[in-house]
Amino acid sequence: MTPKEADACVQQAVENFKQGYNCCQAVVAAFAPYYNLDQDMALRISAGFGGGVGRMRMMCGAVSGMVVVAGLQDGQTQGSDNAGKAECYKTVQQLVNAFKEENGSIICAELLAMNKCPVVKNTNVPDARTVEYYKARPCAQKVESAARIVADYLLSKAG
Repeated sequence: MTPKEADACVQQAVENFKQGYNCCQAVVAAFAPYYNLDQDMALRISAGFGGGVGRMRMMCGAVSGMVVVAGLQDGQTQGSDNAGKAECYKTVQQLVNAFKEENGSIICAELLAMNKCPVVKNTNVPDARTVEYYKARPCAQKVESAARIVADYLLSKAG
């Protein structure tokens, strides 16, 4: 991955979110081509992680997207590969800690509260993506942050 390609992935992630995809889908789909992952499959794999996992406001979907990409990059494929698991977990911890340091939390509900978003209802029904929605929520910024952290990591591996 080149710096230009990394920047394109970050911008694509933000654009994906603005097209209505959830935070996890936005990040995963932006990087999917680098892993020969079909876009439809990338979107399906990451669909349930939006809204902090099924809209339960747990771990931020953008962070979940980073974890999926970390698995695509460094994930082991043999159950007995403890060294591979350790390497993947190291990558995940590095990425998640960078996001937390930059954003103050990895928890969707906390990230929304920090932005003083309107009361978040506990429901499975997603909010309409309106101009007000985008003004009130920090989600596009969190997607950009997560995608940038992943892109920087991938650049460091390439160089």
